[in-house]
Amino acid sequence: MKIKKESSRIVKPIYEGNPPPTTTHIPLTVFDKVTYNTHIAIIYGYRPPTPPNEAIHQGLGKVLSEYREWAGRLGRDEKGHPIILLNDEGIKFVEAIVDCTLDQSIMPFKPSPILLNLHPNLKGVEELVQVQLTRFTCGSLVIGFTAHHLVADGHSTSNFLVSWSQVCRGIDMNPLPFHNRSIFIPREPPIFEFEHGGVEFHKKLNKVFPIVEEEDIVVHKVHFTLEFLANLKARASLSHGTNKLYSTFESLAAHLWRTVTRARGLNGFEMTQVRISVNGRAKLSPCVPNEYFGNLVLWAFPCAKVEDLLGEPLPFATKLIHDAIAKVNDNYFKSFIDFASYKVEEEGLVPTADMNKSALCPNLEVDSWLRFPFYELDLGWGSPFIFMPSYFPTEGMMFLIPSFIRDGSIDAFIPLFQKNLVAFKQICFSLD
Repeated sequence: MKIKKESSRIVKPIYEGNPPPTTTHIPLTVFDKVTYNTHIAIIYGYRPPTPPNEAIHQGLGKVLSEYREWAGRLGRDEKGHPIILLNDEGIKFVEAIVDCTLDQSIMPFKPSPILLNLHPNLKGVEELVQVQLTRFTCGSLVIGFTAHHLVADGHSTSNFLVSWSQVCRGIDMNPLPFHNRSIFIPREPPIFEFEHGGVEFHKKLNKVFPIVEEEDIVVHKVHFTLEFLANLKARASLSHGTNKLYSTFESLAAHLWRTVTRARGLNGFEMTQVRISVNGRAKLSPCVPNEYFGNLVLWAFPCAKVEDLLGEPLPFATKLIHDAIAKVNDNYFKSFIDFASYKVEEEGLVPTADMNKSALCPNLEVDSWLRFPFYELDLGWGSPFIFMPSYFPTEGMMFLIPSFIRDGSIDAFIPLFQKNLVAFKQICFSLD
């Protein structure tokens, strides 16, 4: 597939009435500073008819008037603290064409380096959002969208995308974003109720991670049917004669933790853990509005010895995940706010969230996008027929998304070492 990029321009906010000043800024919160310092890219596919590029361009300009952070730039204040400059410098908007049909080029959509051609480069980018429209001779449209994680988490980004679709359809944005990032105030005196050093933050390491060649990793897509998920959930919730009903996510995460660990062939005495995002909006008391725009995520880290994880039945791993998530509660979030506000700069700590690792083995990360309304990105001519993450070949960093079939089934994108792929395929649907 050869893509011809026809144009690249900047989209700036389009305001009704007088524009706001472009000399203000917003400090990053403790939740912004602890997350991944990188762009995250996603891919949408649309069948014809599709809206013209200019309509999409205009919609972006209008939605940026409410989501000004995306049109700004990352910077530092006079004390060297990271901030978002609300300077309305704009986002990158790329238009491209392909001299073939969608079916001839990238159908069916599979995880592959070819996906990287469908959105702008993620490295060395000053714009905080990038959009690429790629049109095919059949009339199909692929939208590649990238957004900087320091500005917003997946929940906030999905709200932005829904607002963009509403504007493109001539509908008022609803709900409007809640922008106040000054609400995370540390207690006085601070209460360090939990251990955060070595969890969300650690000392900067001089450790050099082993280089893993990209061809040694394959991103394997697995489709888990609704029937399989129901059986898995029932199996995961059956424990010692008493039924403890775990969620579909907890059950599937536990299943993947065990199957990937088994496929890796790890030593039984080795420790393995899973990094799982926990949305703090409903966890904090008082609750933070769902419309809050920014990052508000911490992580649960269930861990186990390999021989216990594989020797015990599925409910053992599911309970570890459930209990670890439950511990990331209001007290934990407030303890983190206190620690991050007082200790991180004082002790010279850096986030443990790091996209520079090419392999997480013996650990895993499970990023759930199951509750994000990504399929609501109807720009005026219908919903996308497919949605997926771009190509992220970091061994062990898995993405779970609702299947485009929209029947409750789930697609899992699982980066594995090539040498472990055969073993994983043999056991990934086993309920034992």
